Amino acid sequence: MIFIKVYRGHIISCNAEMEVYKFLAEKDGIIEFVGNELPSQYNEYQIVELGDRALLPAFVDSHIHLSSYALFATTLDIREIKDFKDLESILVAYEKKHKPKMMLAFGISDRSVKEKILITKEILDKMPISTPVLLVKSDGHTCVVNTLMLDMIPGKIKKLRGFNSDTGQLFQEGFAKTIDFATSKVSLPQLVKSMLAGIDKLADYGIGTVHAVEGIGFFMDLDITIIKWVAKGLVNPFNIRIFFQTMNAKKAKKKGFTRIGGCFATALDGSFGSKDAAISVPYSGTDNLGILFYKDQEVIDFIEEAHNLNLQVSVHAIGDLAFEQALVAYEQAIKNYPRDDHRHTIIHACLVDKEQLKRAGRIGLHLSVQPGFIDWDLEPYDYMEEILGDRVEKLNGLKSMINAGVTVSAGSDAPVTVPNPIEGIHNACNHYNREEALSIEEALRMYTYYGAYATFDEDVRGTLEVGKYADMIILNKNPLLVNLDEIRELKVEKLFLKGKDYKKNQSVSELIIKNFRKKNVKF
Repeated sequence: MIFIKVYRGHIISCNAEMEVYKFLAEKDGIIEFVGNELPSQYNEYQIVELGDRALLPAFVDSHIHLSSYALFATTLDIREIKDFKDLESILVAYEKKHKPKMMLAFGISDRSVKEKILITKEILDKMPISTPVLLVKSDGHTCVVNTLMLDMIPGKIKKLRGFNSDTGQLFQEGFAKTIDFATSKVSLPQLVKSMLAGIDKLADYGIGTVHAVEGIGFFMDLDITIIKWVAKGLVNPFNIRIFFQTMNAKKAKKKGFTRIGGCFATALDGSFGSKDAAISVPYSGTDNLGILFYKDQEVIDFIEEAHNLNLQVSVHAIGDLAFEQALVAYEQAIKNYPRDDHRHTIIHACLVDKEQLKRAGRIGLHLSVQPGFIDWDLEPYDYMEEILGDRVEKLNGLKSMINAGVTVSAGSDAPVTVPNPIEGIHNACNHYNREEALSIEEALRMYTYYGAYATFDEDVRGTLEVGKYADMIILNKNPLLVNLDEIRELKVEKLFLKGKDYKKNQSVSELIIKNFRKKNVKF
């Protein structure tokens, strides 16, 4: 049966010219017509009147820790706590209601709580709790554990850099391996159900495609296997592009991946929240330059090998020193082994100078940025100014990136920031440094076309053009007509994937789990 739907109103294509049309017709999930005069063959079909609303391409989140986001979104999000007493009440209530074997929570901070310190093992141990607890800091690069959790962690992890058994505060490799260990203890049925609920939440934000960085400690990388099976079993054609977080390029290739990288194993430095992002000038009032997790040659060897295996490579680099390390490695790989249109990526690129951006543009690097960092309560402007001085004005220089000829897409780094593209678009257009602010058109393209471009999907999605999938959203207002300070008033009313209304996924969770059991996947 042929199914045709026609829309009339503000049709924002998000193509290179940001053309706006009056009509769009889609047939069986494919855009068949866009234009200002509706051809007569569509006259017999009922027209969906948009009125003051607007039709746009579905959003893309170009950097998300999907399994982690899903897990924390359905367990304990503690970003809003006011003090440690508030945290205690939340943990006690959760333990009483759910009786978990382990409590994982996201969003502890030393700035959002009244005490103005990062919580310690000693404080957690005094709480009336009989369950191992692991609290991930809001920057996603530190965690704090209680003694019950500490006693579970293998001894070899406790010997790693950044592991502090006295305070229970874990940084660098100690943090990363502890997260790997903790997530490996999560039951797979729980992860499946969390992931489905997390995808439904992303759909509420108008997101139809995600670039998921995965590989967080499950035996035989079962978290990635689950994501593959979840993607196949979804009610909706939600698009998941996986980047395997490993430095083992041959392993990624052998498993059939075309993309490698992300954070964790492929993070080159830390974060500003933990003051271990690698920077060329010390943090204010200190001699601390942050940390590079790998030696230069290790990064060069990894990127060159992955590049030669025809993988698309993505690495985390927040500070300018880490960006330089990645840039040199990419430059060398591309010079020694030329390859057209690789679209290798640097994630975050928070502190970068203009000369580095020019070099990135010359070799065709792509940047995946997080506009959520620009106006972020958990790392506010005054904190960033305190640790970086006047360098704060150079942070997240979106306009400089575009002016340098670099292609830029936008992601949330969820669960670090809330994966709401409307919030990201607002921040990009209202950057505190007006020289780095984007136009609404540039911000929309960053969350649509360039999100698709970043994973070679631009031929089938990312813009509303003939022949592409009808992955679309309806906004309550035309974003091109709102004032910049009103962008947050935009709301996603509907998401369509291949032309069909998005439907909630929870009904398929048991089916997916049954499919795993049929394949003899142990839970």
